[in-house]
Amino acid sequence: MTNHILSAHQEFNELNIDKSITATINLTTSAMKFLKVGRVAIITRGRYAGKKANTGSKSHPFPHALVAGIERYPSTITRRMSKTRQTKRSKVKPFIKIINYNHLMPTRYTLELEGLKGVITNDTFKEVSQREEAKKNVKKALEERYTSGKNRWFFTPLRF
Repeated sequence: MTNHILSAHQEFNELNIDKSITATINLTTSAMKFLKVGRVAIITRGRYAGKKANTGSKSHPFPHALVAGIERYPSTITRRMSKTRQTKRSKVKPFIKIINYNHLMPTRYTLELEGLKGVITNDTFKEVSQREEAKKNVKKALEERYTSGKNRWFFTPLRF
């Protein structure tokens, strides 16, 4: 009887091992579904650590995303300020970068910007002039979204 119990226990352990392997595989495949185009992510490493960014991309030897984010957030605005001061304080400084998935933390928020579609591609990173042009387009799209008053969370810096 003890041999029968031991063999049943070994079979059960083998089943558990197989189940755990499939569970981790399913988790890794479902984890990549979070990083769809338009998903807001927080960068965890490097120069832009703690900054919010909008994801989307393909083509490098590592899993990565083309990211457009905010390097310098707009300052606070009050009603007392003049129109010129309000426009100065609502400026955004964007950045464009290719970032490894390991250095991104996806959030539950999405940000659909029509002005960004087709602006950032792998070709934009080949020449400096294309990169600067893409940054200008990103800046324009982000400032339009900020002045419209939508997605306020995206335009506030993280407090940590």
